[in-house]
Amino acid sequence: MTTVTTTPASGRHAAAPTPSETPAAGALAYPRHTFSLAKRSLLKMWRTPEALIDVTLQPIIFLLMFTYIFGGAIAGSSSDYLQFLLPGLLGQSIAMAGVALGQNLNADIEKGVFDRFRSLPIGRSVPLVGAVTADIARYFILCVVTLGFGMIMGFRVETNAAAAVAAVLLAIAFALCFCWISVFVGMKARTSGAVQGIMFLIVLPLSFASNTFVPTTTMPSWLAAFANFNPISQLVTTMRGLMVGGPVATSLMWTFVWMAVLLVVFVPLALRGYRRRV
Repeated sequence: MTTVTTTPASGRHAAAPTPSETPAAGALAYPRHTFSLAKRSLLKMWRTPEALIDVTLQPIIFLLMFTYIFGGAIAGSSSDYLQFLLPGLLGQSIAMAGVALGQNLNADIEKGVFDRFRSLPIGRSVPLVGAVTADIARYFILCVVTLGFGMIMGFRVETNAAAAVAAVLLAIAFALCFCWISVFVGMKARTSGAVQGIMFLIVLPLSFASNTFVPTTTMPSWLAAFANFNPISQLVTTMRGLMVGGPVATSLMWTFVWMAVLLVVFVPLALRGYRRRV
């Protein structure tokens, strides 16, 4: 029951806020609401395992194709190329894995799922943050599958286990920042199919115009300049250093800079697009 109080100055009656209405209570409830919606996304993922093809079967196919078709031509042997390729392919695949997030959010909006969320006493950004949080599971699966199958093919970590774990954690952290591009596109595109098309136009040039598959020294100077500045190149350089050896300080710094830029630019844009969409 709402408590009625009288203010001495005006004598007017005002409703005293319940604990759930206070800002402090809302701040405490935000993580709980976020994890509740993340759990919803994880259950949906569990019930539709075919939605995990892009983080399970796809990286295996890419590893096999690029290693055994192009390895001899690029590095002289498939085994040598695998050592160069796997960290790069992991960085490229982790960026592509976020495409499905924007598609799923766009589809949920079209189905009216987010109209139901609006009726709930939760923060407006909770559905987006919850979906992004749930995607951590997809990124972890991608890293395990890529590294595990790569080791079956002959890939070996030449540094140490701690450095390899750091590379995986960095890749997941980068993906959580990069995926906000997909969230923003998902809020702006009219259909989920359009989200995929737009995201591929963004991710594929960044992936191939980078040091993922070949060293940038083999590229024309104008393309090499872009590739070296590319956020995926910075991530891949850091991961190669952590997994197979090499300097990482400069590329790690630029990776963190790009992660901050992605969050500063695309999180507000995605939230604004969400408010206008629903």
